[in-house]
Amino acid sequence: MDSPDLRYVVEEFQSSVAVKQRILEDSAFTEQVLHMGQLLIERYRGGNKLLIGGNGGSAADAQHIAAEFVSRFNFDRPGLPALALTTDTSILTAVGNDYGYDQLFRRQLEANGVAGDVFLGISTSGNSPNILQALEAAAEKGVTTFGMTGESGGAMRELCDYCLCVPSAETPRIQEVHILIGHTLCAMVELALFADLQPQ
Repeated sequence: MDSPDLRYVVEEFQSSVAVKQRILEDSAFTEQVLHMGQLLIERYRGGNKLLIGGNGGSAADAQHIAAEFVSRFNFDRPGLPALALTTDTSILTAVGNDYGYDQLFRRQLEANGVAGDVFLGISTSGNSPNILQALEAAAEKGVTTFGMTGESGGAMRELCDYCLCVPSAETPRIQEVHILIGHTLCAMVELALFADLQPQ
């Protein structure tokens, strides 16, 4: 097989752009992002926090998004409480060993989630067992649930208060949009809560 050429690179970029273009043409999708951002702003104003979970690349996305809230995004401002439930190896291995991998995020939500918090579950398939368990635990705790998944939505679609189903079946394309959504939510919250700190 020949090595990928410039056409391959261009086609990859075009594939990514095409998914985002489909979203831009779907007002229901962008309106849902708006509503999620507005709710997150309200919850932060009320003293709540964001908890995020995912597996593999989605675990990396959880950590990336949490970092944007805690550190900064577009400009300097106070940190916002956000926890990636994917980072503490002692917790992950203890829960995995004692209760099973599908309980990884449920157990943390039971321990750290309080009513009014927001849990963001990320799964490209929408069927990751530990995310589904976490969504159920969140509902039991009064934690609002956001989901980001692929075009089918999987089982997550019915378990989330808000579920963004990226219109693609290709994992890389789905993940590219997930991080765009995370960035957009963070930018909305940052601007709403700290507009006075934005550089002029």
